[in-house]
Amino acid sequence: MTNILIADDEKEIIKLLRIYLEKDGVTVFEAYDGEMAYLILKNYPIDLAIVDINMPWMNGYELIQKVRTTMDIPIMVISAKVELSDRVLGLDLGADDYITKPFEPLEVAAKVKARLRRMSPDPLRDEVPFTTVGDLTLNVSECRLDRNGEAVELTKVEFLVLKMFMESPGRVFTKEQVYENGWGSENAVDDNTIRVIISRLRDKIGEDKITTIRGLGYRLEKNG
Repeated sequence: MTNILIADDEKEIIKLLRIYLEKDGVTVFEAYDGEMAYLILKNYPIDLAIVDINMPWMNGYELIQKVRTTMDIPIMVISAKVELSDRVLGLDLGADDYITKPFEPLEVAAKVKARLRRMSPDPLRDEVPFTTVGDLTLNVSECRLDRNGEAVELTKVEFLVLKMFMESPGRVFTKEQVYENGWGSENAVDDNTIRVIISRLRDKIGEDKITTIRGLGYRLEKNG
């Protein structure tokens, strides 16, 4: 049985998402503030959390930050905060996806299913243990990146996107392929979220290593 937590102080949103998610046979846990959500996460085997930002007692940002110190579960943000800086903050704190309100419940349900599919079986199983491109070495089994021998911290989505690039340096990947590899779905592709991830990867591995191919997508340079 799959357990999903929905944390939002708007009960109508929880009710709406519950209708769509329970069709797929999952069990939905409800929380109406951040503290209630954290207690559920600590005491129940939750497989994925959907979290609003504007919640009382503990907001979504604080909840994500607290969860990431002890737990490694997928976290999807749904929020009325639409500014790029809000997306960046959510992803930087450890969210795996950021969906703005108003949203299509079918889109959220599709993203949840895609994320759960990526969790089982393990997409990293039976992979080549190391991938090296230029001064970058990706340790697949340990989900670790080294640049010139120094460790570089990556989020799970950053790791999956960089892994895709490093396995085929020089190849152009469309935004749909980037989204499918990073978030497990090519549906409802979010351009802003992709740009945030690409920007963060450039900051970590070098601005000149990932090239934007206008109208096509992105490419990791072979000798960048």
